[in-house]
Amino acid sequence: MNNNPPLDIQLYLQAAEFKRIGNIAVQKALEENRRLGIPSVFSRNGQIYYELPNGDITREDPFKDINLDAD
Repeated sequence: MNNNPPLDIQLYLQAAEFKRIGNIAVQKALEENRRLGIPSVFSRNGQIYYELPNGDITREDPFKDINLDAD
């Protein structure tokens, strides 16, 4: 049994709008990554996965050989 008071309808509508905006932003980022040939990173059930530009999904880090040192 849930003893919490019901959510205000305005709060619910605002949360739904935030979710909608967030989903659009994620889709745009994924599309841009594909266009630029950059792997997309996501997690599922606590595991990290990479979607490669060719559409393959792997758990092997495609960034492991990239050196970010500014030397």
